[in-house]
Amino acid sequence: MTIIVAGVILLVIGLLLAAFHVGEAAHEGAAAHGAVAGHEGAAHHGSPIWIKRLLVSLWHNNVFFTGVSVIGTVFMAIQYVAYAGWSVLIKRINEAMSAWVLPGGVLLVLIFGISLINNDIFHWTLPGIMTKGNPNYDHIIAGKAGFLSVPFYLIRTISYITIWVVFTNKLRALSLAEDLNGGTEYFHKSITASALFLVLFAVTSSMSAWDWVMSIDTHWFSTMFGWYVFASWWVSGIAATTLCVIILKQMGYLSFVQAGHLHDLGKFMFGFSIFWTYVWFSQFMLIWYANLPEESVYFNQRLGGFNGQYTWLFFFNLLINFAFPFLVMMTRDAKRQMIMLKIVSIAILIGHWFDFYLMIMPATMQANNGFVIEFGVALVFLGSFLLLLTKRLSQASLVPLHHPFLDESIHHTT
Repeated sequence: MTIIVAGVILLVIGLLLAAFHVGEAAHEGAAAHGAVAGHEGAAHHGSPIWIKRLLVSLWHNNVFFTGVSVIGTVFMAIQYVAYAGWSVLIKRINEAMSAWVLPGGVLLVLIFGISLINNDIFHWTLPGIMTKGNPNYDHIIAGKAGFLSVPFYLIRTISYITIWVVFTNKLRALSLAEDLNGGTEYFHKSITASALFLVLFAVTSSMSAWDWVMSIDTHWFSTMFGWYVFASWWVSGIAATTLCVIILKQMGYLSFVQAGHLHDLGKFMFGFSIFWTYVWFSQFMLIWYANLPEESVYFNQRLGGFNGQYTWLFFFNLLINFAFPFLVMMTRDAKRQMIMLKIVSIAILIGHWFDFYLMIMPATMQANNGFVIEFGVALVFLGSFLLLLTKRLSQASLVPLHHPFLDESIHHTT
């Protein structure tokens, strides 16, 4: 609640600063009389900038937290299909993380609907942009009309969230039933559900990345973008899991969690920070080497566009999401020390929040971006996320009582 209150205060301050900023007010007045064109460098269109910043920030934070939330289910499903025993003691944290998936999905639909009023987030929703002869007509975007239509977009978004919620609830229900009744029946049912979920998630995670993030830069596309967004969600989800484990252990819970469990979580963070960098570099290198204007525009905007406003973030992104965790977590001892893991977990979560900021802001806000409103919204989302997470943690034993691999997890060492 304290985090939410702090976020609301920061948000109000940010909105007041943005609303009464003289330069922005003048820019809004000019834009209100002739708003056309999109993120490819044209003038600002749509709502007043302070409202647009709020909407874009809501979208940015909700996409980030919804992705981190569903990773709780994904991580748990992978442990089931791999017959992993070490992770049983942290399973309830993964179950609790996924509590945000449903409210996050509802918010996605609501924010998208509100954004349609003045087309504040997605350039392809401008009226007439796919109609030949209309002043807003764009032949490239018109070529994507079969995929980028509002009804089909909403159907896809609702489908992704429905699939994620159904399997999240199914695995949670099986886990709680196992606590009550014991036996291996629920374990085997969980494996079957997890296998099906992972197949569906492989498709829906990539498609949601196209819809929720890549379609903001409507002209641009990358065949690696689904993997890139997943890598960012995935390593953030592991960092969130690790941070929760450490905080709970320091509060006197999870007494059976030992250095071996922390070591494994540390290896995951270390390894998948490198994986994220591999995907980032593969995408960047191919686009840089080919140097095709329709592809390189994405990185040009982030490297030197808009008077270089995003240049420092571009390099900070690499520093905090690759260099820092790579160097700090390189040794075995670092992966087993709670203080080191806590620092790196927080850095990864902050770093990948900025990663999504860098994906979304240049295409929506151009040079009108900021941080006060955005940090305020982030704190409100973080507090709300933690409220749901802690509530779900309190609803069942932190130790899955009758899991067949519980004994193996208790005695896990590396």
